[in-house]
Amino acid sequence: MLCRVHGKRIKFYSRNGLDWSSKFQNVATALQKLGIKTALFDGEIVIVDARGRSSFQQLQRSMNRKTRSGFTYAIFDLLYLNGYDLRNVPLITRKELLAQVLPHAGGELRFSEHFQGDGAKVFNQACRYSIEGIVSKLADSLYQSDRTKSWLKVKCSKRQEFVIVGYTRSSNGLPGFGSLILAVYEKRKLVYAGRVGTGFTFKQRKALKAHLDAIARADSPLTEGPRMRNVQWTKPSLVAEVAFTEWTGDKSIRHPSFQGLREDKKPKDVVREPA
Repeated sequence: MLCRVHGKRIKFYSRNGLDWSSKFQNVATALQKLGIKTALFDGEIVIVDARGRSSFQQLQRSMNRKTRSGFTYAIFDLLYLNGYDLRNVPLITRKELLAQVLPHAGGELRFSEHFQGDGAKVFNQACRYSIEGIVSKLADSLYQSDRTKSWLKVKCSKRQEFVIVGYTRSSNGLPGFGSLILAVYEKRKLVYAGRVGTGFTFKQRKALKAHLDAIARADSPLTEGPRMRNVQWTKPSLVAEVAFTEWTGDKSIRHPSFQGLREDKKPKDVVREPA
């Protein structure tokens, strides 16, 4: 989430420009207390579990309940401050300034700490704590809005977004559906990537089926994929985050588990992510 501060006015924007300001009122109140005139932050809204780790599933549940509290803003970059554009300032310097802006912030606001060097040790320690992974960044990189090679996600477990293109009808008594049919874009073509049938609550199954039925279509949106029976196809407009163990030889995911929907991600941006 990007966050724009202009006195008492606080605005939050997702990666695709959606205004989510009304959602994170507890974070907005904490930012107002800093007394900053103008600023533009880059960070991540999280829900922290009992062990101190960010939980994507808990975040999704809180978003679905229309909660207005309990969110934490982990801030990792500062792009603008009190009239100064900092995007052409090296990252390490921007973070030094950010640490000065957030010296006593706690609770709803957290300065995203970093380690210089020893990347392999930091990564291994993160995996021991069952954290999703780490982000590696070039210390002298300038800020760019799009994805560049100056920063990389390094994941402990395989996990990425997939486009939902349909569902199989339930045959074992589960409410809603049997499994979601997943796909990714390859050279602008939508190709089959597997199915996910675990990780849902009963409530999620019912709500997802209602959402999918509203965008149902008669034919498959896939350019290529296996023949399937007892399937309801849908428009490729919803994106799911899924954890899995590996890609199989036929380019399907193995042992998948649904993590939640990604409202901030455009389906056309979903591709097969290399390790």
